[in-house]
Amino acid sequence: MSFGGPEAPEEVVPFLRNVTAGRGIPEERLEEVGEHYYGFGGRSPINDQNKALLSALRAELDRRGIDTPLVWGNRNWEPYLTDEVRAAAEDGRTRFLSIDTSAYSSYSSCRQYREDFAQTIEALRGEGHDVSIEKIRQFYNHPGYAAACSALLKEGLEDFRGQVSRIDAQKHRILFVTHSIPNVMQDASEVATNGYRAQHEELMDHLLQELPEEMRLPAELVYCSRSGSPEVPWLEPDVNDRMEELAAEGITGVVLVPIGFISDHMEVAFDLDTEAKETASELGLAFARVATVGTHPVFVSGLVDLIEERVAQLRGEEVETPVIAGTTPLTPGSGACSIDCCRGRIDRPTVPNW
Repeated sequence: MSFGGPEAPEEVVPFLRNVTAGRGIPEERLEEVGEHYYGFGGRSPINDQNKALLSALRAELDRRGIDTPLVWGNRNWEPYLTDEVRAAAEDGRTRFLSIDTSAYSSYSSCRQYREDFAQTIEALRGEGHDVSIEKIRQFYNHPGYAAACSALLKEGLEDFRGQVSRIDAQKHRILFVTHSIPNVMQDASEVATNGYRAQHEELMDHLLQELPEEMRLPAELVYCSRSGSPEVPWLEPDVNDRMEELAAEGITGVVLVPIGFISDHMEVAFDLDTEAKETASELGLAFARVATVGTHPVFVSGLVDLIEERVAQLRGEEVETPVIAGTTPLTPGSGACSIDCCRGRIDRPTVPNW
């Protein structure tokens, strides 16, 4: 289950209308945001990345002798979730287990997908199809995701060292980057979990501890991709603003680590590889961007571990829900999240995940 993205220039504004439906965003603002996509030929990278992940998951499932079919559904563009579940239900398949392409707890990254599942279940019930949709837990602190992030961070720092000759804690910084969210969404994420921001910080601390001593640099969490009214407070600092501050303090190089994103979709391709890179160039900063986990074999294997974990829970088995050291397990004890977790401004039906 993913966000979706346009495949051609003529799809960009209709896609953005889907994303912003009900928010009263003016058409001219959609055109402005659309320029990000037009710079990449009107085609979002996310769809090809989802196809690659599906292929990698299929290979890992086959390796383990699991022949369950894989279905891909989106919220905002084709292939739409309801259409794909309907097609599977018409073929006699009515029980679904979802992998969402987001690792953390918040309304946008978890609960909204559960609301999508509830809407699909209700829509198909009206058509005579009785389906159920479960999901794996958020995986920011699963050993598979963390190990893939750790390996890629070390590779990215090696690349950075090739630029600067020597990593220097006095001159260089690591900036862990994630998608900003409104402060009210951050507050909602803390009601039944340790919260969106804290989850990133826990993973960040773990990744720093895993680094060899000679690669360790001062690090902090920064944000990108804020949108909406400027009067509404969102999590800060913005990655570009923070780089300006660091340059003024005498920092000469930065390593960006996009731990908030599992693949190089538009927020990474534009906000980091284009905009943030241009900011670094203007400031005279050495710049490196660490890869996202994408189809890293350890990450893919971890996702299949999470599938097997959730299936065992649904069978009523007592199972271990492993997390990396120093991080907070999600509640309740199953490792999944509560029905009350991460509520939005409007209370919509959702499926439980425990």
